[in-house]
Order: sequence, then structure tokens, then C-alpha cells
Amino acid sequence: MPTQHPMPTILVIDDNSSVATALEFLFSLHDIATIHAASPEAGLTLLDREPVDLVIQDMNFSADTTSGDEGQALFTAIRERHPDLPVVLLTAWTHLESAVDLIKAGAADYVAKPWQDAKLLATVNNLLELAETRRELDQRRVGERRRSSELARRYDLRGAVVADPASERVIALACQVARSDLPVLITGPNGSGKEKIAEIIQANSPVRDGPFVTVNCGALPAELIEAELFGAEAGAYTGANKAREGKFEAADGGTLFLDEIGNLPPAGQMKLLRVLETGRFARLGSNRERQVRVRVVSATNADLPAMIRDGAFREDLYYRLNTIELAMPPLAERPGDILPLAERFLSGDRPLSAAAAAALQRHPWPGNVRELRNVMQRAGLLATGKWIEPGDLGLPRAAATRTPPAQEPERETLEAALARAGGVIAQAAAELGMSRQALYRRLDRHGIKAP
Repeated sequence: MPTQHPMPTILVIDDNSSVATALEFLFSLHDIATIHAASPEAGLTLLDREPVDLVIQDMNFSADTTSGDEGQALFTAIRERHPDLPVVLLTAWTHLESAVDLIKAGAADYVAKPWQDAKLLATVNNLLELAETRRELDQRRVGERRRSSELARRYDLRGAVVADPASERVIALACQVARSDLPVLITGPNGSGKEKIAEIIQANSPVRDGPFVTVNCGALPAELIEAELFGAEAGAYTGANKAREGKFEAADGGTLFLDEIGNLPPAGQMKLLRVLETGRFARLGSNRERQVRVRVVSATNADLPAMIRDGAFREDLYYRLNTIELAMPPLAERPGDILPLAERFLSGDRPLSAAAAAALQRHPWPGNVRELRNVMQRAGLLATGKWIEPGDLGLPRAAATRTPPAQEPERETLEAALARAGGVIAQAAAELGMSRQALYRRLDRHGIKAP
């Protein structure tokens, strides 16, 4: 049998039973359960007893009362007991001003009587999705603390976020291979965090107390890379007025991190291969060999096997560097890291709103962790409200808003989305324009086993 996932539940607090009946019928057509309380006291009792995702409450309960005072008192009581529970106010024009005041005090929205079904449903679905996002955010915080604490008890993680199983696997393997002195090749797209993995390897290696030296092979002109790596004697090239130490000498007794190794020119590749095999090299313009003991960690976003086929990279060097390969997935393939990283990068005290968290989850992050860091630093600087909101993020509108699906997706549509997402529910749900819970319910309805 397919796994059953609970429908979201709305508590309607209204003394008019016909209102409750109408709302129950409306929501039942859209896979939303409804429970009813006829008084504020009964509503608060149900809230203490039943799991509820959202409250819709009236503003008046006693006969011939139109002030809205009872609704204000009820909202205040709900907010004190359940500060994160979204509350929608059912209001008439006579107490619209009171409803607006409660919105400022934290109510999620208000809906005028008589309501329009489509507008009310849009409001409710949006709030349910935001509430679900907030729960997921809380769960991810717990997951991050658990994963980080488990690894941190044994290893120095250099402050890395370990909230997604995909990043956990890579970091755990990095900690394990750090104990050897074998070369490590870290692969992954730009901005995915390859240098952080190199730092973790150094911090957990036998040479942790030695130097950690970084060289970006893609940021140097080809004619200067050899001198940068191996040093140069005075007069070895134009402008070399005095002898200079290379990065291999600087990293002696520690770790040398060669970023963008695919940019190393052929002559540098040959010399690097010899250093890896013998630990010996000569400065540019010198015949005297020097001996070093250096742990080499390299990284690339290039397709080195394709470069080998094209004659642009030495095959023997590739296998020497690739004794152990650590493949860092792009940020979009480790969605559990997105929100913990976002909160890590925030400066100041403003937290993420649920809507902003949902927008971050929907964005594909082509620039990976580097792009996320820039977005959050900008948002923390420019935001003016109590929360970081979607508009503060500066993301494309497609990520900041989600349009509900025009119609119920067919079984084939669901299966195709799951296949494209590799079974990742969050990714498939984002493609279909629905929440994870909504996707689970549709999988159940069609008898599709959830991954």
C-alpha cells in the first residue's frame, strides 16, 4: 500500500455553523481537513489537543456584538500559546480596522465576508506552504546540528555546514582520506565549496600544524605559473630581479592546494608530475634540485578526461593526482544545505521569513555556494523589515513567486517529474509548482510509491 501522508488541518473558530460547513466542504475538495470550534474557549482547547496547521477565526462571537474585541482577544491568546501558527481573520467591513491592526501584530491575513472561494483558497494554500517551509527549516536546523555534531566530535570541520546527506558523504570521506599522504583531486562546479574541502583535509591530516598554501592556477598567466609553483632565480625571466621562493617551498611540511588544476600548462604539468613522484624540483633558471615533503590537494571544475582526449592534459598526471577523488555536488543537488548556509551567511539579527526560505529553495543556484553567500550578504545589508523577505533577495521573479498548477497533474506527469529529479521529492515538487506535502498526496492518490 502507498505510504499515507497526513492532510494539512485547518481549525475554523466561528459561532456560525453554516460558515464552518461551507468552509469544510470547500477545503475537502482540495485535500485539506477541517475541524470546527464554535467559541474561543473551545478553539483554544482544540489547539492544545489537536495538531493544526492554520486557524481561520471570526472576529465576533456574542450575539449583537460587532466591535471585534472578542476576535482580538482570541488572536492574542492564540499568538501567546502558538506564536508560529498562521491565523487568518474572517472580518466584516465594520471591524476592518481591527483586522488591519491584528495584521500588524502578526496575523497572517484577513478575508472579508462574504469571501470569494478562489481568493480564500489561494490565501490558505500559500500560508500552508509557508508553514510547511518553516517546519522544514526547523527540521533542517536539527539535521544540521545532528550531522555537524556527529562529525565534529571526531574531526575538525573548519566551520563547514553539514546538513544534506550528499555533503555529509563528501565531508566524511574527506576526513577519512585526510589521514593518508596520498594526492586528492576535488571535482565540482565553480563556487561549490572545493576549497573548504581542501581545508578540512589539511585540518585532519598528519601535517595539520604545517602551512596550508593555496594557488589558483586559473588566475595566473601561463608563463608565470611555473615560477609561482616552483620559484625562480634572479634573471630567470623578464622582471625577475631577485630570487623568489615558490609555493612548493612555502608549503614544505604542510599542504599545497592547487585550484583549477586544468589550467596548468604542459611544462608545468610535467614538472608537477616529477614533484609528485620524487618530491624534488628545481627553481626556474636553476639546475640545483630541492627536496620537499608536501601533501598535494588539487581541484577542478573542468572535464579532465575530455582534456586528456584532446591532448590538453597529461594522462599520467591525472592518475597521479586522482589517487582519491572527492566529487562535490552543485548546491542544487544538496538542497538540505541551502537554508542552513543562508542563515550562516546572514549578517545582523534579521531571520529569514518562510516566504524568503521558500524562494531560496526554488532558485537553481547556478553560482552555487558563492552565489548564495553574495545574495544573503546583500539581503542582510539592504533589508529594512524585521525579517528577510523575498524582495530583499534580489532573485529572479520565477524563484520569488510560485504559480499554482493550472490543473491536477496526471500520473505520467508526476512520474516524469520524479524521474527528472532523480527521485528528489523537493526538486520534483518545485518543478511541478507545489509543496512537498501536496506532491506526496498526489503520489498516494495515484498509487505511486514515494522514493
